[in-house]
Amino acid sequence: MQVKAEVRLAQLGVLGSGKGSNFVAIARACEEGRIPARVAVVISDVADAGILEHARQFGIPALYLPPGPYRSKLDEAAERSYVEALQRAGVEWVVLAGFMRVLKGTFLRAYEGRIVNIHPSLLPSFPGLDAWRQAWEYGVKVTGCTVHFVDAGIDSGPIIGQQVVPVLEDDTPETLLQRIHEAEHELYPRCLAALVRGELVVQGRRVLWRKPQLENRVAT
Repeated sequence: MQVKAEVRLAQLGVLGSGKGSNFVAIARACEEGRIPARVAVVISDVADAGILEHARQFGIPALYLPPGPYRSKLDEAAERSYVEALQRAGVEWVVLAGFMRVLKGTFLRAYEGRIVNIHPSLLPSFPGLDAWRQAWEYGVKVTGCTVHFVDAGIDSGPIIGQQVVPVLEDDTPETLLQRIHEAEHELYPRCLAALVRGELVVQGRRVLWRKPQLENRVAT
């Protein structure tokens, strides 16, 4: 009798603060088998964030957790509550999808090397807020999006993948952002699939793409 090998489903936890379009792209890719993973929980720092409603529509647990008093980061108590919620859900990889707060000590230590983010520019150009508007105002001819590991800096972790978006002559910041979002919805699932399949090797700041590792497959 032949034993069938199946790809083990990695457990993702998604954090977001806004509408959740990247989450939708990721959840669909998981359902369609393009990412060998399942989203175990979605957490937001905004009680009425659209990402929470999208999660409920997919049948995924959706949590609002208060972020604390700071505008740009979680306070220490909030970081602990986020980490505890992720760990209770069995999360292995933390995926930031429009999460508008910087992660610091407790969080980074709990999921060191296992937090990824997507940013709407070709890093290291235009880090921080409103990156698409920064690019448009600067007058660059191409911009795009970047998937990267998260470290203690601002959009400064090792780069996993990038996708280029041209800046058209008649673009506005809004039309440019729309096309960047379209590129994000292609790039993020592709990078996450490579990540959970074990196809990525980090060497300092360089992230190399390799073939899937045998240990990521289990017999049933």
